[in-house]
Amino acid sequence: MANEKKITMTQEGYDELVKELQWREGEERERIKNDIVTARGFGDLSENAEYDAARNAQAENEARILQLKSDIENAEVMDASAFVKGVVNIGTTVKVIDKNKNKEMTFRIVGSNEADVVMGKISDVSPVGRALIGHKAGEIVTDTVEASNFTFSYEIIEVTRD
Repeated sequence: MANEKKITMTQEGYDELVKELQWREGEERERIKNDIVTARGFGDLSENAEYDAARNAQAENEARILQLKSDIENAEVMDASAFVKGVVNIGTTVKVIDKNKNKEMTFRIVGSNEADVVMGKISDVSPVGRALIGHKAGEIVTDTVEASNFTFSYEIIEVTRD
């Protein structure tokens, strides 16, 4: 695992991984263990759906634990204080006007493993995130997404850091 590529993320994203790992190794592991014990009490394991479900949950939890440990080990937490204030970078929140729809939108630029479009978190390596990085309020950023040939144009209104 030590030779894996570094994963860029915010401090918030790193903290969430650590919190999830602690929960999975503690509370969730214990819950699943209890589910297995309970399911064993239902009798014949060869026809016991509850037991199979609990064992599957155990396997999924252990796989997620391994993934979290790898992600934490390979995390490269970005130091927000090292970035120029007012310039879009990982960890900043960017308010823009979509010039195509004349609609205001807000994005938080995060590492790729933290991205959640529904929550307004876009990856620093996504087409929009990559295009916005390095720009500041007042600038217009126009780019085309290769995969879909979609062209976007955003006017940056505000850049803040939490």
